[in-house]
Amino acid sequence: MFRQGDILLVSKVFVLLALVRLGLWRVTFSNLRRFLLSIQTKYHFFYRCNSIEKLIWAVNVSSRYMPGNVKCLARALTTEVLLSCNDYAANLKIGVAKENTGKLEAHAWVESQGRVLIGDLTDLDRYRILPLPPLDLKP
Repeated sequence: MFRQGDILLVSKVFVLLALVRLGLWRVTFSNLRRFLLSIQTKYHFFYRCNSIEKLIWAVNVSSRYMPGNVKCLARALTTEVLLSCNDYAANLKIGVAKENTGKLEAHAWVESQGRVLIGDLTDLDRYRILPLPPLDLKP
């Protein structure tokens, strides 16, 4: 079922996803992105993979085995880090839309080279994309 390399990749992604989820509960979004940027620049070799599809697969498998409900923002941030570590273009998108009941709904996804890699929905175009705070290494 899983090859040894696959198990290692999923294990690493599982830990990263857990860190992202913990960070979303504990620190501000800007501080979390700053921390994730440091992972991308200092530890990029740790998450090396030669296939975008394999990285997305590892995020999906890790999400499936992670206790609790893994939200789209955690999955999108994890995917953004993994793609950046492997020198792939990654565009994190966060959008909001109004439900029929008038309630606001948010969603996060990642695009690369014009295609949605994680977080794709059939009605994704109904979300209004929010500007992200600029990434800055200074605290």
